[in-house]
Amino acid sequence: MPGRIEDYALIGDLQTAALVGRDGSIDWLCLPRFDSPSCFAALLGGDEHGHWRIAPTSDGHAPRRSYVGDSLVLQTEWTTATGTVRVIDFMPQRDKTPDVIRIVEGVSGEVHMTGEVRLRFDYARIIPWMRRTNHHRVAVAGPDAVWLHCGDGVRTVGKDFATVSTFTVRAGDRVPFVLSYAPSHQRQPRRPDAEAELKSTLADWEAWSDRCSAKMADRDHAAVKRSLITLKALTYEPTGGIVAAATAGLPEQIGGARNWDYRFCWLRDSTMTLSALLNAGYRREAEAWHNWLLRAIAGDPADLQTMYGVGGERRLPETVADWLPGYEGSHPVRFGNAAVDQLQLDVYGEVVDTLYLAHQRGITIERHVWGLLRKLLEYLEEHWSDPDEGLWEVRGPRRQFVHSKIMCWVAFDRAVKLADETGLPGPTERWRELRDLIHDDVSARGVDPKRGVFTQYYGGKELDAATLFVVKTGFLPPYDTRVVATVEAIQRELDHDGFVRRYSTPEGADQTDAVDGLAGTEGAFLACSYWLADALLAIGRVDQARALFDRVSGLANDLGLISEEWDPLTRRQLGNTPQAFTHVALVNTAFALAAAEEE
Repeated sequence: MPGRIEDYALIGDLQTAALVGRDGSIDWLCLPRFDSPSCFAALLGGDEHGHWRIAPTSDGHAPRRSYVGDSLVLQTEWTTATGTVRVIDFMPQRDKTPDVIRIVEGVSGEVHMTGEVRLRFDYARIIPWMRRTNHHRVAVAGPDAVWLHCGDGVRTVGKDFATVSTFTVRAGDRVPFVLSYAPSHQRQPRRPDAEAELKSTLADWEAWSDRCSAKMADRDHAAVKRSLITLKALTYEPTGGIVAAATAGLPEQIGGARNWDYRFCWLRDSTMTLSALLNAGYRREAEAWHNWLLRAIAGDPADLQTMYGVGGERRLPETVADWLPGYEGSHPVRFGNAAVDQLQLDVYGEVVDTLYLAHQRGITIERHVWGLLRKLLEYLEEHWSDPDEGLWEVRGPRRQFVHSKIMCWVAFDRAVKLADETGLPGPTERWRELRDLIHDDVSARGVDPKRGVFTQYYGGKELDAATLFVVKTGFLPPYDTRVVATVEAIQRELDHDGFVRRYSTPEGADQTDAVDGLAGTEGAFLACSYWLADALLAIGRVDQARALFDRVSGLANDLGLISEEWDPLTRRQLGNTPQAFTHVALVNTAFALAAAEEE
């Protein structure tokens, strides 16, 4: 039985990541990339679907855990009746092959330990063939091979298609375990020195963290720093792409069907991610993300997607893993994401807005990039008035979503500014006309005439937190009565016990009449609460913004990690974790708060 979503810690090597539970079990790991099939998938079922646990044999006090300094090195400590033991978990930044290293350290007394490795390849569909060779074990099936090295004196035995070990650690002992991956047709990967790799990994993370230039109140600094480390951990170092989360299939409603795969890179995150990295002084990472974006979108403007693989891959077909029961019975479990084939017009605005922000921060727009931007706008000129699936990737009918139209306005607005500020050639007068045309269209058709608030789609009455972008993008000034009315309406009508829903969903799991075409409901979408805080700042309500920011940031687990959503009724995190969108929003709102409170 997996733990609660907030029970998990993240370790990673900047190419993939693992989730480690409070009980000392690694319940999720995909090798060799974030989006590869898993070898541990207990997170989406149970131990039989793959896990690696190292913990005291007998129960002790609830474990204490923390990251070592500003790193992604996790330490979990148990106190038992006979002594105290600590397990140090980490993944060294990769040389050639990925390694997961676990060092069991005796702190005091002596503690009897049990280890169990249950490898299951291809999302728990394949039980590999395990054999012993030269003081280690190797598991092989199809294209995959995993090598398990145990410390001296640790004897392993096969039991129920798992590798089990029992051993004792005493004060001062340090017993290493190393799990290494390699394609099955290659030779055994080198066996890393666990202690040397620990020192190197800590040094790498501390050096990276020291580059942070974030300046803000002490009360926010730790949360911002941990969010930036998490964002770095979700980065695929070879390309600069940043995945939305390390996991797939974690539910937005326990037992419900809203279970998606988030191990891909979304264009909707572009501007906010770039802003967070640049504001914190991470220009190198910002440029890598910017360059990934440009490579990913190169091609026919009509083929622009909402998301791509970490290498810029375009084909991300969605499949259902019907052999997995899902997290706490939440099924279907999906791998891949069908939203890749949707029309989401807002991504055109995201791309151009990102290029404009990059220009503002001194990242040069090369002529071939400008040529690509002009082609994107040619396509958008013909299609901005089309209905689409919108920011939230609805699986109901296409509609005229207000947020999509606002972002189309952003595309032409930023293009005009880029042309004016750089002198690059373009049909700026035509872009100005289109910008004004879209503005008039949204103002006329996207506002409820009775309440004076922006709605989710033309002709609708429902609210959508994404319309807060009406002020975030500069579509309207903060003092406009429609902006204030929209902010207040969202604050009031999308409230979910002090947090913000994305939009209204029907009550009852058997209803599918919502705009998104899905049954059931979901929790509060945490990035939206930060967006509301930003909007409150814009209209001058700093105290309300501060209270909301503190309330949302307080939902992070003991390690500072936050998932996609929060259920105020059961008081637990929901959705894929840790969620880049949430951590990026936290960082950007913290910077905005710092500026507002300083004023």
